[in-house]
Amino acid sequence: MAKTAVDLVTEARVGLENISPSDTQAELAAGKAVLLDIREPVEWSEHIGGAVQVPRGLLEFAADPTSPRHKVELDPARRVIVYCRSGVRAALAASTLKTLGYADVANLEGGITAWKQAGLPILDHHEGL
Repeated sequence: MAKTAVDLVTEARVGLENISPSDTQAELAAGKAVLLDIREPVEWSEHIGGAVQVPRGLLEFAADPTSPRHKVELDPARRVIVYCRSGVRAALAASTLKTLGYADVANLEGGITAWKQAGLPILDHHEGL
């Protein structure tokens, strides 16, 4: 029987570490992790400072060190915290990273929505326009 999208997300969340916005901010400030934004480019006008932006559809190529499209910021030996708008796409992306050999991957619980609700800073490229 074919799996549904909900099945895939449920499977991706099994064993996945969820990390709160405040704990994420602390890890980033301490230089303990790289933050990966897997939202689409049209969503990038608001993002968390310092995040590496790779759309979900290009993740496998950007995360694979053998790929010509590899992003040097993504290192399988380094901790990666993934986020999207709410955490669903990030769970799928985190699962993909694990499949690619990334051992220390976490999902920013609630995504950028929770980050903003926690009052944490974002870069907004629409401000002042």
